[in-house]
Amino acid sequence: MKQITIRPAVATDADWIVAQHSDLYARDDGFDDTFAVLVADIVAEFFDQHDGEKERGWIAEMDGQRVGCIFCVRVTETTAKLRLFLLSPQARGQGLGQQLLATCTDFARDTGYTDMVLWTHASHTAACALYARSGWTLQSEKNVRSFGCDLIEQSWTRPL
Repeated sequence: MKQITIRPAVATDADWIVAQHSDLYARDDGFDDTFAVLVADIVAEFFDQHDGEKERGWIAEMDGQRVGCIFCVRVTETTAKLRLFLLSPQARGQGLGQQLLATCTDFARDTGYTDMVLWTHASHTAACALYARSGWTLQSEKNVRSFGCDLIEQSWTRPL
């Protein structure tokens, strides 16, 4: 049986987070290098400026190897934003995504946020299905050209 742990993200995880997002999104969705730049900026800002009381990130490990991440950041005093949610292919289909999502939303609720938002793309069907099963509601969709691809951008919300 595989040993699964979810631990707080630390600055030494930053390079792994950026590399995994860059590699997986390029491979699975055809995203260009502008996506890696965006992720690197988000990660750098988080580790440089986050409020440890109201914002947090987590790393999922399987048998001691990093296989996923998720972050909760402040939008307003009452609204949190889910960011950088990712699972490596070998970790998918085992309920780990649900565990990460629950860890993030539980933290947001326990911290005093009353709702959460997230931004994604319709092509991420498994993640979108997980959001819908977990109480999130699709608020809007729009066609965009981002990261070298034609995409359907989505905004989701969830009351806490």
